[in-house]
Amino acid sequence: MKRRTFLAGAVGAIGATAVVVRSAEAATVTSLAALQSAINAATAGTTITLANGSYAVGSSGITITGRNGTTTSPITIQAESRGGVTLTGSKSFVFSHSSNITISGFVFKQTSSLDLAAGSNRIRLTRNEFALGSAASHSVVVRGDDVKIDRNIFRDKSTVGCYLVIDGPSNNDPQNETIAQRTYILRNHFRDHTFSGLNGGEPIRLGTSGRALADADATVEYNLFERCNGDPEAISVKSSGNTIRYNTVRSSVGGIVLRHGNNNRVESNYIFAGDNGIRIYGNDHLIVNNYVDSVDSAGIILGSGSERDHTPGESEDDRKGNDAPDRVVIVLNTVRNNGSGIDGESNRTVQPLACQIRDNLLVGTSGSLTNLPYQSGITFSGNILWGSASNGTIPTSGFTRADPKLTSNSDGVYRLASGSAAINAVSANHSTRVTDDLDGHPRTAPYDVGADEYSTATPTRRPLAAADVGPTAV
Repeated sequence: MKRRTFLAGAVGAIGATAVVVRSAEAATVTSLAALQSAINAATAGTTITLANGSYAVGSSGITITGRNGTTTSPITIQAESRGGVTLTGSKSFVFSHSSNITISGFVFKQTSSLDLAAGSNRIRLTRNEFALGSAASHSVVVRGDDVKIDRNIFRDKSTVGCYLVIDGPSNNDPQNETIAQRTYILRNHFRDHTFSGLNGGEPIRLGTSGRALADADATVEYNLFERCNGDPEAISVKSSGNTIRYNTVRSSVGGIVLRHGNNNRVESNYIFAGDNGIRIYGNDHLIVNNYVDSVDSAGIILGSGSERDHTPGESEDDRKGNDAPDRVVIVLNTVRNNGSGIDGESNRTVQPLACQIRDNLLVGTSGSLTNLPYQSGITFSGNILWGSASNGTIPTSGFTRADPKLTSNSDGVYRLASGSAAINAVSANHSTRVTDDLDGHPRTAPYDVGADEYSTATPTRRPLAAADVGPTAV
């Protein structure tokens, strides 16, 4: 096998050290200069390991230009051990016209964002730590297609800016409808954003107002959000055609918000003990199997609009307005002991149209379980209400008062017990919408009302804890 030799400089402040070369496919380097040389020569299947230490990266960054792995043989650039390499300075990796590159095990402490440029596709960031602090606006910006962001920690930001932004090509047209495609965001830990402004500190911003009508087809699943207090939106969706599922939000100001865009699916998420639940604008969304418990505001808010629909080519100012919900389906959710249950809005004049609120379980001890000022565009059926909270504005034909016999488990989730009034009580057939419940148990027709299908089996999905996400997660 042909072997290469790379020149090595210093590791941090340590003196010159020779590069350890294993083969054409694997090399350990001990300086940024040697790392750059190895990257410039990398081909499909190459693994480059940077020795542990702290490295101050210059203003040009570590460039990855015209380097292309394959889907089965990516080019991998990794730290010697997870978290063993800290990159400081202005920039880290700078991508251009590259593909199938994996970046793994680094601690990023730059003063500018890690930008995954348009035209650089199938980039993977895995098992890294992003602690960019106050200097960088955003931690990571995704512009290329088929990017995977998995098992990372995003932490400790106190200023405006997002941890992760899904965007598109940079240009001067604010209404460019192109957006990064098929981003996969998996098992990351987003925590401790303390920005105290009114907005602008989202952990994830999936799109922009100008790109809202574009289908991003992103999947955001099995991520944990803790103490994310930089914005009322922990997951801010500003694009179309995305799936948000199996995530856990704990003790955070932010909730899950469909701010702009259409045809998004919000499924089997847990939200505990924060300020906001799920809020919805736009058309053709499905909100199913979610569990919202002990948030200060409503568990679910079906918004109102400043306009009926956003349209291609509208002005930037018009695009920032709220698109009234049309054909939104809210089914099989459990909303327990929140400030209120399912609410609407009256601060905008364009009402929901052809929406459904069916077979949800609403439980509360105070306040009201519903407050929907605009009802002419909503169909209610099969909802079960329980507790000392008042019914609110829901029409009498849309609910039953009955005891769901909720029982707490060790994970803090209240599930149905034997004899629950919710068992086999749905008013509609939801088999085309969902086939399992919040726990991952199969749904059996007729389904049970709420997010839980009664079962004595052990759940295959539970609320996430820190051990389930981040660099050490399976």
